[in-house]
Amino acid sequence: MKRLSWEFRLGLTLIALFLVLSAIHYAIFRDGKHLLFWDLTDLAFLPISVLFVSLIIERLQIAREARLRLKKINMLVGTFFDSAGRQLLTRFTGWDPRAPNLREEIRKDETWTAARCRALRATLEAHEYGVDLARVDLPELRSFLGSRMDVMLRLLENPFLLEHEAFADALRAVFHLAEELSARDRLDRLPDADAQHLAGDIRRAYGALAVQWLDYMRYLQRSYPYLFSLAMRMNPFDPQASPVVKA
Repeated sequence: MKRLSWEFRLGLTLIALFLVLSAIHYAIFRDGKHLLFWDLTDLAFLPISVLFVSLIIERLQIAREARLRLKKINMLVGTFFDSAGRQLLTRFTGWDPRAPNLREEIRKDETWTAARCRALRATLEAHEYGVDLARVDLPELRSFLGSRMDVMLRLLENPFLLEHEAFADALRAVFHLAEELSARDRLDRLPDADAQHLAGDIRRAYGALAVQWLDYMRYLQRSYPYLFSLAMRMNPFDPQASPVVKA
C-alpha cells in the first residue's frame, strides 16, 4: 500500500482539528449562526492571508538560498586561494616594484571596517601592477601552475562559479597565464616582445587576484573570524608573514 505524503497527512490533520474545534465551540455556545459567521469571515480573508504568507515565505526562502549560494561560492574561492591563489600573490608581490606601497596600505590598519575595506579596494583597483622580469622565474611559475591545473579545472567546471563573475574572470586570467607558459618549449632566451607579453599576462592575473583576495578576506572576517585570523597571518602582501602566532 502506498504511503500518504506528509503534506497530505498534515492537511487531513488540520481539517480534522478544525472540525473538532468547531464541534467544541458549538457544544459550548450552541450558536450555529455565530460560528458560521466567523467561519465565513475567516474564509473571506483567506486569499489575502495566503498571499501575504506566500510572499513572506518566498522572500525568506530566496534569502536562505542566496546565503547558501554565497557560502558555496566562497568555499570555492577559499579552495582556490588555499591551493594556489595565495602562493601566486606572494610571487606576484615579490616581482612588483610598487608592492611596498600596497603592503603598507594593507598592514597599517588591522580593524578592517566596511569603510576601511572600501578604501583598500579602491587602492587595489587603482594600483599600477608592475612586473620586474629580472625577478621572475618563469620555469618555476610554469611548474607551480602546472601542479595546480587539476584544481583550477575543477573550479572552472563548477556551475556555482558562474554566479561570481569577477572571481571567474580572475581564475580565467590565471588559467590563461598557465596556458601561455605551458605552450612554450623554453622560457629562457625569450624575445623581448614575448617576455613583455607574458609580463602583461602576469599583471592581468595579479590585479584580478588582488581584488578578489580582499573581497574574500572581508567575507572571512564577517563569517569566519578564526579563518580570517589565519589568512591575515599568511598575508601574501607581507614578506614576513607567518602562520605562527607571535603575540
